[in-house]
Amino acid sequence: MRPLLKLNPYLAKYRWHLMLGTVFIVLSNLFAVYAPQVVREAIDLIAQGIGQMGLPANERVLPVPHTLQLWVGWTGIDLAHKLKALHDADAMKATVVWCAGLLGVVYLVFALLKGLFLFLMRQTIIVVSRLIEFDLKNRIYTHYQQLDRGFYKRNSTGDLMNRISEDVGKVRMYLGPAVMYTINLMVLFVMCIGFMLNVNVELTLWTLAPLPIMSLIIYRVSDVMNRRSMAVQKQQSRLSTLAQESFSGIRVLKSYAKEPMAVERFAEAAADYRKRSMDQAKVDALFMPSIMLLIGLSTVVTIFVGGKKLLDGDPSVTVGNIAEFVIYVNMLTWPFASVGWVTSLVQQASASMERINEFLDARPAVTDADVPPSSPEDPAPIRGGITFRNVSYVYPDTGIRALDRISFQIPAGGTLAVVGHTGCGKSTLAELIGRVHDVTEGEVLIDDVPIRKIPLEHLRSHLGFVPQEVLLFSDTIRNNIAFRLDPGEDLDERVREAAQKAQIHADIEGFPKGYDTLVGERGITLSGGQKQRVSIARAIIALPSILVFDDALSAVDTVTEEAILRALRSVMTGRTTVLISHRISTVRDADLILVLANGRVVEEGTHDRLIGQEGEYARMHQEQLLEEARKGIDL
Repeated sequence: MRPLLKLNPYLAKYRWHLMLGTVFIVLSNLFAVYAPQVVREAIDLIAQGIGQMGLPANERVLPVPHTLQLWVGWTGIDLAHKLKALHDADAMKATVVWCAGLLGVVYLVFALLKGLFLFLMRQTIIVVSRLIEFDLKNRIYTHYQQLDRGFYKRNSTGDLMNRISEDVGKVRMYLGPAVMYTINLMVLFVMCIGFMLNVNVELTLWTLAPLPIMSLIIYRVSDVMNRRSMAVQKQQSRLSTLAQESFSGIRVLKSYAKEPMAVERFAEAAADYRKRSMDQAKVDALFMPSIMLLIGLSTVVTIFVGGKKLLDGDPSVTVGNIAEFVIYVNMLTWPFASVGWVTSLVQQASASMERINEFLDARPAVTDADVPPSSPEDPAPIRGGITFRNVSYVYPDTGIRALDRISFQIPAGGTLAVVGHTGCGKSTLAELIGRVHDVTEGEVLIDDVPIRKIPLEHLRSHLGFVPQEVLLFSDTIRNNIAFRLDPGEDLDERVREAAQKAQIHADIEGFPKGYDTLVGERGITLSGGQKQRVSIARAIIALPSILVFDDALSAVDTVTEEAILRALRSVMTGRTTVLISHRISTVRDADLILVLANGRVVEEGTHDRLIGQEGEYARMHQEQLLEEARKGIDL
């Protein structure tokens, strides 16, 4: 139960709903436990009526049912006199039938009132579980947004989805049915035992004798349920992950004709899930019949002991008492039988909440903890000056040193270019500017202010970032470009202007629905070059202070690249621009060019200066010129 303690604040939030639901539970059970007394009085009345048939008229006296005393007094009928004025057998029969019928009406009224309060009980407690489910899902999703990139590298998308859907669903079953049936069981048990003790203490003790065995079974089985529930939930996450990866990578699977492999892999995981689910189901299947057997045993004991006392002439036991106790025992059947189901729900919810807490307790590595408390609510606009002082970065999961003592300075409005072969640390450098990671050593400054002291939201609102791996949302092209803007009157105009500068406007106009064209998941319906250009339009539409292009033109040809760069010059003017590329043609006009190798700066300077040094940059330039010349010959 310890993981479920994290839900206490939610239960406290809706405490008045829960209290009202508890009141409805008490009222519903109050009418439920009174019903067997009505049955007892009716049976005793009929039994005594039959027993007095052979007596003289002056000796025929039937007991006045207590329930009728309370419920028919308002009619003005002198019930005690009526039950004594039994002159012949026919009068006695008519009186017994009339009283039994009246008791039947009372029983139906009790049943209707019980049903009414049962409905109100579900409308409060079950609704509370839905409200908490809503709050919990929103909290988890909000927390997901705050976690850093490292968290998403360590956890699969399928697992993240499973915890916010399947696991929260298991927790809701605890908050709703489990809580409701637990309260109902406690209230009904106390009321039933109270009424039974009031009737006959010894018979009550015999009736409840099997219950300690039930408690022992529940105690022994609950731990097994918990472990097996946890195993089922973990394998459910595995299934979700496999399905998500297969759907996202369907083009790769089909390209390599690996559909059978994907089906086989999913079938193996599904078979494992089935095995674990069956193991859990076996425990549930054995648990419920065991509880039902013990309830049946209580019924047999009640009839046997009560019947023996009746035959022995014990005046404290009547036929009605035995029937009353049998009804009470059977009334407790479902609540006690539901103990197994509720226990399973609690154990599954505990396992799921433990998995949810694992993520909720995860703290982002990148936070605003170093931002001075006295910072103004509206910090000064970022101009865009970038300084790296002996910056090193080591990836914590792999230990790879991506950057090693990098230092440079680019003034606001300047252009920095970073070139180098794959794996030299170019993308890591770009991510440090947006503070996707915090540096391992050294310091990054923006406008001479340590980047850790700038609020993250403020920093990133002044940053336009085009990553290597472009991601577009399953939405219209217009909404993808205008992603970071609030709705406004000039929104369409700004979208078109950004698309024109990114050299994607003509392509969009060629689509049947233009800017209202829906792109598939992750932009799958567009080509690589089109996705990159839409991503560029999305980055420049807000006119940020810092633009970072992480190999953003790799999927376009050199002619389109030149057109994009020409169109972007007006946007780049007065804005700090970081161009990361493996193409020399992309970076040649930059104010400062860094050449990286194995995470270190091996050369730096302008294009002409680096060409004159005849080093790594000049060699890369020569290789690309030869490659372009070869392509021209091939054409």
